[in-house]
Amino acid sequence: MTELSPSAQTVLDAANMVFSQAGTTAQGIAAALRAAADQAAPELPHSELGDPEILKGIWGERRACRAELLAIATELEGFND
Repeated sequence: MTELSPSAQTVLDAANMVFSQAGTTAQGIAAALRAAADQAAPELPHSELGDPEILKGIWGERRACRAELLAIATELEGFND
């Protein structure tokens, strides 16, 4: 494989930026997780009252996935390796 998808490249760029700035491994992984969260589960608006139930469920799952990724990133940012 010679070229990454735009999403994968965004995650790689985030990690490389932190590592090149003398960041720790945990900081680089945290940056990559934040970039992955932005690519895979972008922040979405909350459901509207008239939205179909399936759409509300999908948005809720995306928000939960994003929150879990960001929680791991936050934990790693506080870790000194």
